[in-house]
Amino acid sequence: MAPTEQLEIETKYDVGDDASLPALRELPGVARVARPVKLDLEAVYFDTAGLDLAANKVTLRRRTGGEDDGWHVKFPQSDDERLEVHHPLGRAVRKVPVAVVRTVRVHVRDQELIPVVTLNTKRVVHRLMGEDGQVLAELADDRVTATVEGGEPESWREWEVELVNGDEALLEAADEALRSAGAQPAAGPSKLARALGDRVPPPESLELPKKPRTSDVFRAYAGAQVQAIRERDPEVRRDVPDSIHKFRVATRRLRSALATYRPVVDRAAGHLIRVELKWLAGELGAARDAEVQREHFAAEVAEQPVELVMGRVAGRIDDHLRGVYKAGRAGALAALESERYFRLLETLDELIAKPPLTDEDRKAAKQLPDILDHDWRRMRKAVRRAESAETSAEQDHELHEVRKAAKRLRYAAESAVPVLGDEAGALATRAEEVQEVLGEHQDSVVSRDLLRELAVQVQLDGGNTFTFGRLHAAEEFRGIGSRDAFFELWPTLQFG
Repeated sequence: MAPTEQLEIETKYDVGDDASLPALRELPGVARVARPVKLDLEAVYFDTAGLDLAANKVTLRRRTGGEDDGWHVKFPQSDDERLEVHHPLGRAVRKVPVAVVRTVRVHVRDQELIPVVTLNTKRVVHRLMGEDGQVLAELADDRVTATVEGGEPESWREWEVELVNGDEALLEAADEALRSAGAQPAAGPSKLARALGDRVPPPESLELPKKPRTSDVFRAYAGAQVQAIRERDPEVRRDVPDSIHKFRVATRRLRSALATYRPVVDRAAGHLIRVELKWLAGELGAARDAEVQREHFAAEVAEQPVELVMGRVAGRIDDHLRGVYKAGRAGALAALESERYFRLLETLDELIAKPPLTDEDRKAAKQLPDILDHDWRRMRKAVRRAESAETSAEQDHELHEVRKAAKRLRYAAESAVPVLGDEAGALATRAEEVQEVLGEHQDSVVSRDLLRELAVQVQLDGGNTFTFGRLHAAEEFRGIGSRDAFFELWPTLQFG
């Protein structure tokens, strides 16, 4: 049985043992309240010895006794929302199934998951029904006994309201009614958080001080990318649309920052991390590139006059790219399960906790303009090489280098916005213009290579290559257009 997902929107309240529920039938939109359902739940929560999951506000439990027995993993989405991934119960009791472990691998890596808390809950569920018979929300009246491994039991009562088919207005009305009945917003985000208390290590603070040094800016920006990697990893494993792209962007931004901030981050240490980030982005790249090309070619072939599409062109291209995507995704998942990846994650944790700084670290307001100017001059040199290229192939290569330099300048400027404000923001916008125009050019280069490869295979199979040639010409035209657009745009951009 495949895992299922749902977005959980709920609010929790601390409440006294003698409190009585308000008249739930009077809440807006509620036609009736179904007969209460009584449940005896047991949930065993697993984590590493260092409580790495709890530190990242992720929960993993094995729950029995209810209507959704199984392994539950919850990821934070916002203050009141969590994504719950539900796996079948299976036979495992004291050991977390591998399929479940993989969903939290970015946090636990190759560490052992052990039971940390057992929650026994006597729950009474009140379902709030609408006029059409749909369940609008569920109110759970829970009497909880929590036992931390090796500790004494602790008991409390709480109310929990979860939206099902209702809206935020119902949640707000329920909040007012429950507070009037003596409830208070829960002191912690979850039962597990309350049970663990101060045992959970506090998160690293990435807020900039009022007068930041350049290293503070680097740490805040790099920390945001590391957090993005932690968030995207489970999504890639679940094959969430666009997750590979977002993961790669985070690795590229971090790799770029390590280059941009070389004046304050130790060059040798940064280089080693950049090598590993390049490896990781490469492992993710095949699937992502195939994903983009499938979408592009499906549209491009569909735009061709029917009489000029000779043979099974769209199908041939799609079959090839689906195969590339499947193999690329398998490779990406293998990389995310590798010891090399786990060690990289540990290195990134250390990078944020204790950046390897040089003695050139100065006040950010004074040093950042010089850092941005360096990346701007680096891009300008790349443009000059493209302008002086003697062949089309050489120019294609150099324009790709310009695009990469523009991307690095853009990321650098974005990282500087908290200190330099609109000036850095405008620079980031102009660099992004270059990146976007030359992105079209590079896509055309890659597409032409693919079309030629497929045309050769079709010819060897005795097929008609006419339409592949036509598509190749269209891609060449796209490349020339984006190249000309860049050289027209370039003189209008001022980066100083």
